[in-house]
Amino acid sequence: MIDISKAVATAVKTGKVLFGASNAAKNVKTGRAKLVILAANCPTSIRADIEYYSRIPAIPVVIYKGTGIDLGAACGKSFTVSALTIRDPGDSDILKLTETRKTKTSTSGTNEDNA
Repeated sequence: MIDISKAVATAVKTGKVLFGASNAAKNVKTGRAKLVILAANCPTSIRADIEYYSRIPAIPVVIYKGTGIDLGAACGKSFTVSALTIRDPGDSDILKLTETRKTKTSTSGTNEDNA
Protein backbone atom coordinates (compact mmCIF):
# COMPACT_ATOMS: atom_id res chain seq x y z
CA MET A 1 0.00 0.00 0.00
CA ILE A 2 1.24 3.47 -0.84
CA ASP A 3 1.85 5.92 1.99
CA ILE A 4 -0.35 8.85 1.00
CA SER A 5 1.58 11.42 3.04
CA LYS A 6 4.90 10.53 1.41
CA ALA A 7 3.35 10.42 -2.04
CA VAL A 8 1.76 13.86 -1.50
CA ALA A 9 5.07 15.31 -0.28
CA THR A 10 6.88 13.97 -3.35
CA ALA A 11 4.19 15.30 -5.69
CA VAL A 12 4.40 18.76 -4.09
CA LYS A 13 8.19 18.82 -4.47
CA THR A 14 8.51 17.40 -8.00
CA GLY A 15 5.15 17.83 -9.71
CA LYS A 16 2.45 20.39 -10.42
CA VAL A 17 0.15 20.66 -7.41
CA LEU A 18 -2.45 23.33 -6.64
CA PHE A 19 -3.83 24.10 -3.19
CA GLY A 20 -7.35 25.13 -2.26
CA ALA A 21 -10.95 24.21 -2.93
CA SER A 22 -11.48 26.88 -5.58
CA ASN A 23 -8.48 25.63 -7.58
CA ALA A 24 -9.74 22.06 -7.21
CA ALA A 25 -13.22 22.94 -8.42
CA LYS A 26 -11.90 24.94 -11.36
CA ASN A 27 -9.47 22.22 -12.48
CA VAL A 28 -12.08 19.48 -12.11
CA LYS A 29 -14.58 21.47 -14.19
CA THR A 30 -12.02 22.03 -16.95
CA GLY A 31 -10.75 18.43 -16.79
CA ARG A 32 -7.14 19.43 -16.08
CA ALA A 33 -6.86 17.61 -12.75
CA LYS A 34 -5.57 14.06 -12.63
CA LEU A 35 -6.43 13.54 -8.97
CA VAL A 36 -8.07 15.54 -6.18
CA ILE A 37 -7.33 14.91 -2.51
CA LEU A 38 -9.77 16.29 0.05
CA ALA A 39 -9.16 16.55 3.78
CA ALA A 40 -11.54 14.59 6.00
CA ASN A 41 -12.88 17.83 7.47
CA CYS A 42 -13.42 19.56 4.12
CA PRO A 43 -16.81 21.34 4.21
CA THR A 44 -19.58 19.13 2.86
CA SER A 45 -20.77 21.68 0.31
CA ILE A 46 -17.29 21.94 -1.22
CA ARG A 47 -16.82 18.18 -1.10
CA ALA A 48 -20.17 17.57 -2.80
CA ASP A 49 -19.40 20.16 -5.49
CA ILE A 50 -16.00 18.67 -6.32
CA GLU A 51 -17.30 15.09 -6.27
CA TYR A 52 -20.20 16.04 -8.55
CA TYR A 53 -18.04 17.73 -11.18
CA SER A 54 -15.39 14.98 -11.04
CA ARG A 55 -17.83 12.32 -12.23
CA ILE A 56 -18.12 13.39 -15.87
CA PRO A 57 -14.38 13.52 -16.68
CA ALA A 58 -13.80 10.54 -14.30
CA ILE A 59 -11.27 12.36 -12.12
CA PRO A 60 -10.59 10.36 -8.96
CA VAL A 61 -11.29 12.02 -5.61
CA VAL A 62 -9.50 10.64 -2.55
CA ILE A 63 -10.46 11.53 1.00
CA TYR A 64 -7.35 12.04 3.13
CA LYS A 65 -7.75 10.41 6.54
CA GLY A 66 -6.46 13.47 8.43
CA THR A 67 -7.69 17.02 8.86
CA GLY A 68 -6.72 20.03 6.77
CA ILE A 69 -3.90 20.72 9.20
CA ASP A 70 -2.55 17.19 8.69
CA LEU A 71 -2.83 17.49 4.91
CA GLY A 72 -1.01 20.83 5.02
CA ALA A 73 1.75 19.28 7.11
CA ALA A 74 2.05 16.39 4.65
CA CYS A 75 2.56 18.98 1.91
CA GLY A 76 5.23 20.72 3.96
CA LYS A 77 3.08 23.83 4.34
CA SER A 78 2.39 25.81 7.49
CA PHE A 79 -1.27 26.35 6.65
CA THR A 80 -4.35 24.16 6.39
CA VAL A 81 -5.16 22.54 3.07
CA SER A 82 -8.75 21.43 2.53
CA ALA A 83 -8.25 20.39 -1.09
CA LEU A 84 -5.24 19.47 -3.16
CA THR A 85 -5.22 19.12 -6.95
CA ILE A 86 -2.62 16.98 -8.68
CA ARG A 87 -2.10 18.13 -12.26
CA ASP A 88 1.28 16.44 -12.72
CA PRO A 89 2.50 13.88 -10.18
CA GLY A 90 6.19 14.38 -10.95
CA ASP A 91 8.26 11.57 -9.39
CA SER A 92 5.40 10.56 -7.08
CA ASP A 93 3.46 7.31 -7.35
CA ILE A 94 0.30 8.99 -6.10
CA LEU A 95 -1.74 8.09 -9.19
CA LYS A 96 -1.17 4.41 -8.35
CA LEU A 97 -3.25 5.07 -5.25
CA THR A 98 -6.37 5.36 -7.39
CA GLU A 99 -5.47 2.22 -9.32
CA THR A 100 -5.15 0.17 -6.12
CA ARG A 101 -8.43 1.60 -4.81
CA LYS A 102 -10.22 0.70 -8.06
CA THR A 103 -8.79 -2.82 -7.94
CA LYS A 104 -9.81 -3.34 -4.32
CA THR A 105 -13.24 -1.84 -4.97
CA SER A 106 -13.90 -4.13 -7.92
CA THR A 107 -12.63 -7.26 -6.16
CA SER A 108 -14.27 -6.71 -2.79
CA GLY A 109 -17.47 -5.17 -4.05
CA THR A 110 -17.35 -2.33 -1.55
CA ASN A 111 -16.26 1.27 -1.82
CA GLU A 112 -13.39 1.97 0.59
CA ASP A 113 -13.87 5.74 0.44
CA ASN A 114 -17.12 5.41 2.37
CA ALA A 115 -15.70 3.00 4.95
